[in-house]
Amino acid sequence: MGIVALAGVDIDVWEGGEGPPLLFLHGAGGFRPGPAFLDLLGRHRRVIAPSHPGFGLSGLADWMDRPDDIAHLYWELLDHLGLDRVDIVGTSFGGWIAAEMATMQPQRLRRLVLVAPAGVKTGSRDELDIPDMFATPADAIQRMLYVDPDKFRVDPATMTDEELRIMLRNRESFALFAWEPYLHNPKLPHRLHRVTCPTLFLRGAHDGLISAEYVSRYTALLPNARIITLPNAAHVPQLESPETFATAVLSFLQGEG
Repeated sequence: MGIVALAGVDIDVWEGGEGPPLLFLHGAGGFRPGPAFLDLLGRHRRVIAPSHPGFGLSGLADWMDRPDDIAHLYWELLDHLGLDRVDIVGTSFGGWIAAEMATMQPQRLRRLVLVAPAGVKTGSRDELDIPDMFATPADAIQRMLYVDPDKFRVDPATMTDEELRIMLRNRESFALFAWEPYLHNPKLPHRLHRVTCPTLFLRGAHDGLISAEYVSRYTALLPNARIITLPNAAHVPQLESPETFATAVLSFLQGEG
């Protein structure tokens, strides 16, 4: 699809596959075409995957600093595409954006999948629900993200200058949107009761960032939600177990299981 101008912001939008529309919202690492799960989803769905403002090749307006700003922009994207009702899949940081979207126009959402999402504060005020990603060494973060970190480790020495620029820009933009308050919107828990569509929370059993207790408390904030745990994955099940991930997502979106 390429660049779409929305509210003065240029958003890079990837599109692939055929079928009913599915908005896919990426995590903090950004979006890139090519992973197997996109092809698997695209066999049954028209996948629409924007790069968030400040990520990839997307622009970033100076008035944007919270995930709900992105959520408003994505409803405008769906208006631009003429899509009245959609399914949304959001992963990690993208799950937070998806949850914000769902509270804004719940009547337009058919089904919602939140994959290890951030976005709410569910524990005590003096403890972090999610480990501090900005203060934790990179190797420790890798072990939280993946069952086999070496398989997904990125070597900057092998990257082009443009790839390095995008990686660093993604990190900077994630910090802008997620830092204060850290990885949550204090108002979001009071709005999630509006999300009455069927909602699936997906979590890898070995996720070191998003705990099972956090997901359970998050799920309880929505009136029609349930959890599936994927056994051979950590925080990024769409990359680690693409077939299992796609099967779970598509079965849910089709009303099965």
